[in-house]
Amino acid sequence: MNSLLTVQKLSKNFGALRASDGIDFDVAEGETHAVIGPNGAGKTTFISQLAGNLLPDAGRIAFAGEDITRLPAARRARRGLARSFQITSVYLEFTALQNVALAVQAHSGHSFRFWRDARNDAALLDPARQVLKDVGIEEAKFDMLAANLAHGEQRQLEVAMALATRPRLLLLDEPMAGMGTEESQRMIGLLGSLKRKQTIVLVEHDMDAVFRLADRISVLVYGRLIATDTPERIRANEEVRRAYLGEDL
Repeated sequence: MNSLLTVQKLSKNFGALRASDGIDFDVAEGETHAVIGPNGAGKTTFISQLAGNLLPDAGRIAFAGEDITRLPAARRARRGLARSFQITSVYLEFTALQNVALAVQAHSGHSFRFWRDARNDAALLDPARQVLKDVGIEEAKFDMLAANLAHGEQRQLEVAMALATRPRLLLLDEPMAGMGTEESQRMIGLLGSLKRKQTIVLVEHDMDAVFRLADRISVLVYGRLIATDTPERIRANEEVRRAYLGEDL
């Protein structure tokens, strides 16, 4: 498969802390590529650089053959990179449907700052309803304020907002953070349904999710990429097991 995303020698320092240490990384079109590592490994710093929320000190990021290393996040999003965050970032004062309609509108080239009343705008609402159905949110909850949705539903909504921008690459930063067992299983099912239809980079601590979903897994430890391989080989990799200090892989 062709690489959709290629990262070469990516480096980022915060004072004396090297958060990204010469990372080489690639994602094939249609692949689900998980990034794992202990707390403080630099996973969120890494995905922030991919999304453009944080610029690297050195190295190169290419997306669909274009050098995007210095592009800001908004311009990367227009090229097809969508990100969900470790902490839910939906608009709590808007309904579920309005949240996704905002994302549809943003994809059409309008800033969220120019949100217009979309109650009767089928061009925004029809695709928003379809995406909400696709992620498994009940139709009865479309007009519910996001603040009143359960935590797991808010995470589903965030994925829906990302999908509404029609991304070529979906960057997911711990989508199962804070979820109970039942909510996690629903999210795993949702992400499983996106496999092959959507290229995904998945940062996640839930090892059950990682090993069920990933085609390949990359392991970050103190900003350094120590292994990239299939789930079976990562599970058996002694260096990875030592780096996790006994964590269950």
